[in-house]
Amino acid sequence: MADDDLIARTAAIDAYRHRLEHLQAWGRHLRETLANAPQSSPDLLSLGVWQRECAATVSQLSGGSKAHWLSQSFSNALLVPVAGGESASVVAIIDRLLEVLDTAGRSLSDAELTAVDAPSQPPPSRFANIENAALRASLERAYLDGLEAFERGESAFALMTFCSILETVITYALEAHGPDRLAALELPEGPIATWSFATRIAAAEEAGLISRGCARLPPVAREYRDRLDATGGLITGDVVSLRDARLASDVLHVILRDLSPGR
Repeated sequence: MADDDLIARTAAIDAYRHRLEHLQAWGRHLRETLANAPQSSPDLLSLGVWQRECAATVSQLSGGSKAHWLSQSFSNALLVPVAGGESASVVAIIDRLLEVLDTAGRSLSDAELTAVDAPSQPPPSRFANIENAALRASLERAYLDGLEAFERGESAFALMTFCSILETVITYALEAHGPDRLAALELPEGPIATWSFATRIAAAEEAGLISRGCARLPPVAREYRDRLDATGGLITGDVVSLRDARLASDVLHVILRDLSPGR
């Protein structure tokens, strides 16, 4: 194998391993919260987002083949019933999916990986609609930072990170694709970057660039810029719950799908 191919393969394996580690940490957090409150609607919504992220990664590692052993393991984890013919509990499904992710991670460490098991391309960016490579990489890092903060229970930092990413991708969409659509709308004067977060959301919705998914944002998320102190942290006294941060993350995923429908 040529040196360039080996470097590309190693970089791809590292990228997939990093993504798998984050999915596992996210899954363990969901398991803990749903074990205590199995009918929690916000957590069940987050579970759906997590499962979709898992499915996308498994599909990429399987080369898009549903016949691949990893894809079949993922499908079986969702479908196999528990003893007695009853449906599996949410926690049981999470446990099975975590086992699949663990197996995928071990396969990446195997020196005898096949071409499909060790892809030569890194996982597609969740910010594929961003053409600026530097900005796309920065958003990827910020997203992982927000996810790590959420996993540590740092709800305020997680919320601010997810909202900042959301504001950035909406602004990018408005600037890159919205001028013709925005011309017929009554909007504030001045550059888009000077508009409030709420105004940018409304403009993107009116222009048909995004759905109404941002309606689920809690007030603290919509007003996050107005609640920052001089150091960039939330004003003392403001309380941000993990539910607030989770909703901001869920909305971000919805808007990313709006902006990258083929993802």
